[in-house]
Amino acid sequence: MKKDTIKYQTYVNILKNELVPAMGCTEPIALAFAAAKAREVLGNIPDHVLVQVSGSILKNVKSVIVPNTNHLKGIPAAVVAGIISGRPEKELEVLADISENERQKMNDYLSNITIETEHIERNHVFDIIITEFYKESYARIRITDNHTNIVLIEKNNRILYEKETSSDDGNTTASLDYSLLNMEDIWDFANSFDINDLQAVLERQIQYNNAISEEGLLGNYGANIGSILLGTYGNDVKTRAKAKAAAGSDARMNGCELPVIINSGSGNQGIACSVPVIEYAKELQSQKEKLYRALVLSNLTAIHEKTGIGTLSAYCGAVSAGAGAGAGIAYLCGGNFEAISHTIVNALAIVSGIICDGAKASCAAKISASVDAGILGYQMYLNGQEFKGGDGIVMNDIESTIKSIGRLGKDGMRSTNEEIIRLMME
Repeated sequence: MKKDTIKYQTYVNILKNELVPAMGCTEPIALAFAAAKAREVLGNIPDHVLVQVSGSILKNVKSVIVPNTNHLKGIPAAVVAGIISGRPEKELEVLADISENERQKMNDYLSNITIETEHIERNHVFDIIITEFYKESYARIRITDNHTNIVLIEKNNRILYEKETSSDDGNTTASLDYSLLNMEDIWDFANSFDINDLQAVLERQIQYNNAISEEGLLGNYGANIGSILLGTYGNDVKTRAKAKAAAGSDARMNGCELPVIINSGSGNQGIACSVPVIEYAKELQSQKEKLYRALVLSNLTAIHEKTGIGTLSAYCGAVSAGAGAGAGIAYLCGGNFEAISHTIVNALAIVSGIICDGAKASCAAKISASVDAGILGYQMYLNGQEFKGGDGIVMNDIESTIKSIGRLGKDGMRSTNEEIIRLMME
């Protein structure tokens, strides 16, 4: 792909926009970011807070530990952390710098403040509205569609900032056209991009996500899926790839304070589409440039799949990331475009039934299963096997299959998402 084309620059900017650091699960961090921003606008520590969120936010915040809070969970913990200690200018690293004194203040404040939580549905799967009150004053922040997309800042009946909300929960922004993504061009870009354009972004992903995965194996986090995999199935590269990705998820879901480079707004997806590729590159002793190109292929594949589904869904995002990882691994092993295409389609056919029932320890196991499907998808291709068009949701080509997965995840599973939320709230 030629460097001076709009598509080339768009792909570079999509990766720079997507592969950013976050500390902790991104939905509670988005709440903390909104709460910190509202406190900044209010100018005081509030004496009362109203939190209005869509069901998918409730689902993804309910069971996960908020980092730097001494293992507090849930919406009140995320909001209080943002109010007391959040630095809104740091966005998804809003809770990165918290002192022990601030942690104690959080506990005291949480015991004395009233935080109302209201479930709202306003045609946005991802929707957060936080209103903070101090005496006769109030400040309101609204975030929709993605984790830092502020669409409203209001104070005391004055609109300080407002922008039009999209009618969709996709990944597109005013400045980036995600519709330009397709697998043939992603393949072309991965093979031809100038390393200097993305080296810093990719190196940061390698360092951050590998570090939290190793910490997950060393510590006692969540269900310890990574340690179980290694203890049960041995230490071959396939098992290590799954185990390290699972361990990274277990760590970030359960209080580890190391940052993660996200993908499609998700730390779990960022881990799942990078750590297995990194582990295979070590095993194969791949040159750094080849690893970079494999990571670009994996990341863009996952983003392309997720664009049609939207930010949050009842369709587990690890599935898209696992298929992306399979593509990256196939690339490292010498696979051509045909191999990558069959790997992705095979992986999607295997695990597209996995549901998202919120952020919690079982995400690690779902990542393991999705990465396994990506690896199996490639092994099927090597053995002359494939799922063909007409086999269930598999279509006649990769783009049609990805499009069908998008419809399934966004439209077909909308009522499934609503039922999952009802079950969780009960």
